[in-house]
Amino acid sequence: MLRERVITGLLLVSAFLATLVFAPLTLQAILFALVATAGAWEWSNLVGVRSPATRALYMILVPGSCYLLWSQIDMTNGQPVATAQPWLAASAFLWSSMLVGLKYYPTGGWVWRQPWIRALMGWVMLTATWLSVMVCLLLSNGLLALFMLILIVVTADIGAYFVGRRFGQHALAEAISPGKTWEGFWGGVVCVIALTLVVWQNLPLSHLHLDLGSLLVLGLATAGASVVGDLTISLLKREVGAKDSGNLLPGHGGVLDRLDSICGAAPVYTLGLLLVGY
Repeated sequence: MLRERVITGLLLVSAFLATLVFAPLTLQAILFALVATAGAWEWSNLVGVRSPATRALYMILVPGSCYLLWSQIDMTNGQPVATAQPWLAASAFLWSSMLVGLKYYPTGGWVWRQPWIRALMGWVMLTATWLSVMVCLLLSNGLLALFMLILIVVTADIGAYFVGRRFGQHALAEAISPGKTWEGFWGGVVCVIALTLVVWQNLPLSHLHLDLGSLLVLGLATAGASVVGDLTISLLKREVGAKDSGNLLPGHGGVLDRLDSICGAAPVYTLGLLLVGY
């Protein structure tokens, strides 16, 4: 299992970096839309759909929405910020509202048992993740900006894992994911603060007029949103009795098992970049 996990992880990282460095923008949009589409196939299982035809129909909604956004926002002109920002704000608000559902779960669990609500969530959240990534790539130093998103999410996750494993005693959301603790959460927060300080000291950010306070708020908001994304997918898997979202990635489970934190973090991060004047 460990060998499969390491090999799959290396392949995923290599494919991601190759896409960012060598693929033109249009091809990047297509490839990331395909990843979101694979996530939609798995999400249909979380909805409770079993018919392959119905799952395929649901899956097609995501790339279709990506194409419509690509056309309406006109990303080919390189200046999609003004038209994309309301979509990002709506998505960030949706993820923020998920905090209420997570806090009071399993109270109000009837909401999560409604297939149409779970279906709508998947469609909106996966499409919003694709949009966030594409807008991020179109910003100044877009490759670096997107890499920082991944780095923040990974740093928060690794910090939470090791601190939680060593010191964790108080469950963060016991009814959803018993293994996550408050100690782990704060460990991830401290690691993200340390990362932000390192970035501030070593990257030339002065020409972007970004102050340390803005970067700290952005990093912490992104880390918090990544936890919300993780817990949301865990909640939905618990509702349908699934351990993993799928089995497409050997040693890792499904696509959503790797995208859950990114889905929550990406809209908040990209919107935050725009709001702090990146």
